[in-house]
Amino acid sequence: MRYLKAEDIQKALTQAICQISYESDPKAVERMRTAHEQSNHELERDVLGAILENNELAAIDNIPLCQDTGCTVIIAEMGRELVIEGATLQEIADRAAAEAQGKCPLRASISYDPLFRRKNSGNNSPAIVHIRQVEGKRLKLKIAQKGGGAENMSFLMMLSPATPLEKIKEQIVQRIVESGSRACPPLVVGIGIGGNFERCALLAKEALFEELGRKHPDEHYAALEQEILSMINKCGKGAQGMGGGLTALAVHVLHEACHIASLPIAVNLQCHAHRHVDIEL
Repeated sequence: MRYLKAEDIQKALTQAICQISYESDPKAVERMRTAHEQSNHELERDVLGAILENNELAAIDNIPLCQDTGCTVIIAEMGRELVIEGATLQEIADRAAAEAQGKCPLRASISYDPLFRRKNSGNNSPAIVHIRQVEGKRLKLKIAQKGGGAENMSFLMMLSPATPLEKIKEQIVQRIVESGSRACPPLVVGIGIGGNFERCALLAKEALFEELGRKHPDEHYAALEQEILSMINKCGKGAQGMGGGLTALAVHVLHEACHIASLPIAVNLQCHAHRHVDIEL
């Protein structure tokens, strides 16, 4: 067995949260810079230029990329031969989110009660933690600061397995395009297919952690990703909904087995401030 101290995990988590709060995914920045250089759409160039300048200044001055500093989301892969000493992973994540909120500093964005008593926790805690047990002794953490705008425009569909593929693509693209500027495009689109009601939503979330623009290993899903990306970008909504050809930076699909009577599909949207990182301890 391998033993890992809670305080060491918390330190690494706090550093990661601060890092991604100031620094967007470099591949997202690269794609926006290329679009900015190549675009003939004046307003698109202005919007992308402002986003790129914001990204540059945020990293230099340690200013959050966005006033919505997000909800801390962690997808953990925990080796079955690993023991965490001193606290649970949920407790560690909550402490790290609170520590980062004060240290960075970040806006406190979490309400204790979702419906009746919308009282702010005051420290961006608790975090949302998903844990998967795997072989080995390592702890891998996929960490994101997920803003409310893009999250609010995400959606889940419980479809019939008989639904034509073209209809599925049309429904996905229509919902994304209808979100307009509210999800803060250009977007990263995570799509989860299969599992069940709750599992496909987690697959969609996890798809946002895929390397930006990676090609799906299955040719059918790779083609689906590219078709949906092309359809979204042909809509003309563009950066921040102001027009142009860059509404989405990438579309990533993750899929798994499902019930013969079901076809669950979830779409999780990520804004242009693509704040995520993977760490391994």
